[in-house]
Amino acid sequence: MLRFYSASNGVVNSEKAIRRCLESALAGRDAAIYHKKLLIVIHTTVGHDFQALLATARRLCPEATIVGCTCAGIIGVEGANENMRAVGVMVAEPDGDEEFGVAYCDNIRGYNSYQKAREMAETLKSETPGVNMLHILASGIDIAADRALEGVAAVFGPETPVFGGTSSDNMRAISTYQFINGQVLERGAILIGYADPSLRVEMGVHHGSVPVGEPLTVTRARANQVFELNGEPAWNLLMQKLGLPEGSHPGPCIPVAGLAELLPDEYHAAYGNRHILRVVVRVDEADGSFYLPVDCPEGTRLWLTQRDENLIFSGLEHMIGCLSRRIEGGRAVAVFHTDCAARGRALFNKIAKDEIIGKMQAPLMKEGRVPWLGMYGFGEFTQLKGKNLFHNYTTSIYVLVRGR
Repeated sequence: MLRFYSASNGVVNSEKAIRRCLESALAGRDAAIYHKKLLIVIHTTVGHDFQALLATARRLCPEATIVGCTCAGIIGVEGANENMRAVGVMVAEPDGDEEFGVAYCDNIRGYNSYQKAREMAETLKSETPGVNMLHILASGIDIAADRALEGVAAVFGPETPVFGGTSSDNMRAISTYQFINGQVLERGAILIGYADPSLRVEMGVHHGSVPVGEPLTVTRARANQVFELNGEPAWNLLMQKLGLPEGSHPGPCIPVAGLAELLPDEYHAAYGNRHILRVVVRVDEADGSFYLPVDCPEGTRLWLTQRDENLIFSGLEHMIGCLSRRIEGGRAVAVFHTDCAARGRALFNKIAKDEIIGKMQAPLMKEGRVPWLGMYGFGEFTQLKGKNLFHNYTTSIYVLVRGR
């Protein structure tokens, strides 16, 4: 049976930061826990020395499996922290040797996302056959996340729940990183399998954007690369519509350049929205094309979007209320959380952001403090009506629950 512990801080020195995280997370436990075969999940902003974080964690916990990724900010029980040097951890302590497993790959890109994800899933299943839920941390740039989900489903089946997110940087969309033990990858993916039959995961997801104006039609595309909208170079037309220079880098545009795609009717009520959002994190300057995190066939209609702050707050409250009711009778033992980077510093001031985090956490912590590890990333893997989907611009909450 897995037990979970978490902590986060904004200590500037990387070695001290991760040491204090682990000491705080494991406070009150016998010192022998440091020598157990733990799982340590690390989220860090890009200002930290990644090798120092990983090496220090390894010295303190020599038998642990250490994974993680970069993000634009940390969210823990201590609140949100978007400093350039912020770090958070979730520690999972197993009773046995097969209560979790980890597989990883390097160089995952749009064209090979299905194959890379399938290979990871095959490795994980062969080594940890009892997996009943999956946690993915992947590159935030140029992945075809829908194809990665298909690769995982080919091995574990479409009914196995998948949650997690794609890594990010400081909202520049230049380089994002993933960690596996002592390795730092730039275009990698980590697949964690939890194999504890006493646990289930309950998920909630919501965005607060509405489409505006007439849709743009994808007139030329290949997989997740969009070359033309309405017959014109895609990125150039998008920038014209937004009143921005054609040569703009996608990173700073993320908060204002969200694209909405119409969802099938059966998901509208569950999502509280008719549209799912897409983010552009890579542009090909040579031809004006851009990459989405999912395949985008010709004929797809994409709407520009506008943030609705009232909808963000009201929708979040509704989502957390629904999530809380699904947990009733059980006990939340850990919460993982992926929030869009654009819903952090780029969208709200500290006061509003703290209010949002409070609205997420308070209803789930009525019976006491629950270990919590969240990040501001570039995208979110979250189920909707039992289907594993990839989202952008959402708050996505994943509650590990024991009992009913």
